[in-house]
Amino acid sequence: MKTIDGIIILLYLVTLLFLGGTFFTKNKSVARFTLGSGNIPSWVVTLSIFATFVSSISYLALPGSAYSGNWNPFVFSISLPLAAVIAVQYFIPVYRKINSPSAYTYMAYRFGPWARTYTAACYLLTQLMRIGTILFLLALALNAILGWELFWVIILTGIFVALYAVLGGIEAVLWADAIQGIILIIGAIACVFFTANSISGGMSEIISIGIEQEKFSLGSFTTDLTRPTFWVVLIYGIFINLQNFGIDQNYIQRYMVLPSDTEAKKAAFFGGLLYLPVSAIFLFIGTALYVYYQSTTHLLPDGLPADQVFPYFIANTLPVGLSGLLVAAIFAAGMSTISTSFNSMATVFYIDFYQKKVKNIQESEAIKVLYRISIVIGGLGILIALFMINVKGVLDTWWKFASIFSGGMLGLFILGISTIKEGKSIPIIATTLGLLTLLWATLSNSFPLYSLGITLHPYLAIVLSTSTIVLSGLALFQFQQKKSQLRDNVKQNFD
Repeated sequence: MKTIDGIIILLYLVTLLFLGGTFFTKNKSVARFTLGSGNIPSWVVTLSIFATFVSSISYLALPGSAYSGNWNPFVFSISLPLAAVIAVQYFIPVYRKINSPSAYTYMAYRFGPWARTYTAACYLLTQLMRIGTILFLLALALNAILGWELFWVIILTGIFVALYAVLGGIEAVLWADAIQGIILIIGAIACVFFTANSISGGMSEIISIGIEQEKFSLGSFTTDLTRPTFWVVLIYGIFINLQNFGIDQNYIQRYMVLPSDTEAKKAAFFGGLLYLPVSAIFLFIGTALYVYYQSTTHLLPDGLPADQVFPYFIANTLPVGLSGLLVAAIFAAGMSTISTSFNSMATVFYIDFYQKKVKNIQESEAIKVLYRISIVIGGLGILIALFMINVKGVLDTWWKFASIFSGGMLGLFILGISTIKEGKSIPIIATTLGLLTLLWATLSNSFPLYSLGITLHPYLAIVLSTSTIVLSGLALFQFQQKKSQLRDNVKQNFD
């Protein structure tokens, strides 16, 4: 690292702390900490939604995937507009009507306290795993680029993010996300142009070699459900993105900070849509690096994993200044996601758990509670990240835990929005069936039902569990309605 690279990174970090300190004295109520002042520009929220969606996983994994394979992950991005439209049309109006900082208040309104507690707990567990995973992967990238020790990167990054997230509340997080989103985009575009200029044939050579070797392929179009074909990734993307934009507190809280339904819908749609071209840029970087390292003059260390090619390129090839910008961009990708989770988790814990137990709490004390919760979340996230140092297959571990902790939440929300009938036991039965399906799909090797011989790609676990909850719930509601009509007819005939 040269001096100017260090200055760029330091300037970026100081700016984030300055933002946190700026809003610290203004957070005198729970509403201000969780929903802001009501005067946040819609473009800031739009960029915040985009930055929340991108993480250091995307920034490193997408180039690595395109380098070693093709553009199959872009199918996930293609599914995003459809999921965003559904969320804008059906989910956002519901949350705006309930008018609560927490998305899971709707579950209490629709199915009772158990549903609220269940979905809120699933969210908290999922986000803890997410924070720990991203902290670890961020540390892994910085270890490859800068040579910093994993242990200290995890500790210092966790403390730093907790500090500015706690100090500034939702407004500091939103403005920081907007800045980080801009850095992400600028860093990625700059890297594309530098890489293209470093190849003798430029863009045309990257495109021609990419087409020739099928590096731009979106995957197989067969109906094989055991591989990540175009259709498997597309269906998976629709469900995951609907879960993100439809029921994830990280996003719902952003819909609530804007003053009108129209602004909230626009921010959700365009914030999600922005990921489409940016993910294409990340994938193009991977393809460009593949072409770049085909040359005998550009060599990689033997056995370097695909996910480490981009960090290696940043550390060893990029010029002074641009290298610092890219490191700041990787920081931005990780910290925007983590800081969002901090504030959203604190909000959910306070609204859905603490506030139900403690009545008539003073605002000054409530703010202190939110600060304490955020600090505890930071500590737990750091511990999970440290634990992952010795875990093999971090992304696989994250995927399995995230699938289990999400627990079919999306299916329960869809069931609530798509029906108006009451039935206290029906949502519980449907959710139980969905959970059993999820466990079978996720851990099928050790489950008795594996003997049925059904083999599916792990991406389809959320598809199966969500569909089970929705379809079984609708069937039970229909059966209940028919049973009620039959009873009424018998009573009428008897009378």
